[in-house]
Amino acid sequence: MLWSVDELKSRLQDPKLVLMDMRPPEAYANDHIPGARSFDIFGISLIDTRPEALDAFLWMIEHLIQAKGVNSDSTVVVYDDIAGMRSARLFWFLEFFGHDDVHMLNGGFNAWQAAGLPVTQEAAVPKGGNFKMKPRPERIATAEDVRVRLNSPSAVIVDTRSDAEYTGQLVRSRRGGAIPGAVHLEWTNNLNEKGFFKSADELTKMYAEKNIGPEKEVIPHCQGAYRSAHTYLALRLLGYPKVRNYLGSWGEWGNRLDLPIEHPAKP
Repeated sequence: MLWSVDELKSRLQDPKLVLMDMRPPEAYANDHIPGARSFDIFGISLIDTRPEALDAFLWMIEHLIQAKGVNSDSTVVVYDDIAGMRSARLFWFLEFFGHDDVHMLNGGFNAWQAAGLPVTQEAAVPKGGNFKMKPRPERIATAEDVRVRLNSPSAVIVDTRSDAEYTGQLVRSRRGGAIPGAVHLEWTNNLNEKGFFKSADELTKMYAEKNIGPEKEVIPHCQGAYRSAHTYLALRLLGYPKVRNYLGSWGEWGNRLDLPIEHPAKP
């Protein structure tokens, strides 16, 4: 799931490699890894996971992935500045869409530069690919999936947002607060100070201390399913078998007055 800079360097000429630069276009234009394709979909979010809206949104994401030249047999590697949330979200999309050969560059572009490896300003213009989604329902959570699991001892909802968002001090939807019973663990805790994922031992200990175990169904969320995708990947790295990213996240939950919320006093 994670590739080191050395592994990417050794595979850079692989004709099946599709390298996705998830950073803003300005960063891509300044410098990027040779052969990378700019794919900034930050801000393209869904705030209604009811069936009709969800189906239309997923069709759009499938089309965008096809347009970047992804084929059914492509090896896709995603990166941003660090092992970050932008690349984690595309990692999750591809796993959810049934594409197993997807990886994240651990440490991101910063690690590539720190290793003294070549960069370029030459843009890659791909031909459209034949990628087709084969959704795995067990990898995604809708608002209804979350609602029916409130207070379930076999499931845990993980709030990956900031302290201020969790407590409702920072309001980014019609309502501030948290999903009732959610366990708060901000996504940045998955990383070390250099922007690499922490070791498996460190991650295992951290999640165990929050009673987020592999025997449970784990549903991370944030505001738009970027930060929660990062926690999804962290748990996948640990071998958790039942992890579902809540795609609508607080952008949906906080805006829907029919869904319950709470206001935690402390993060």
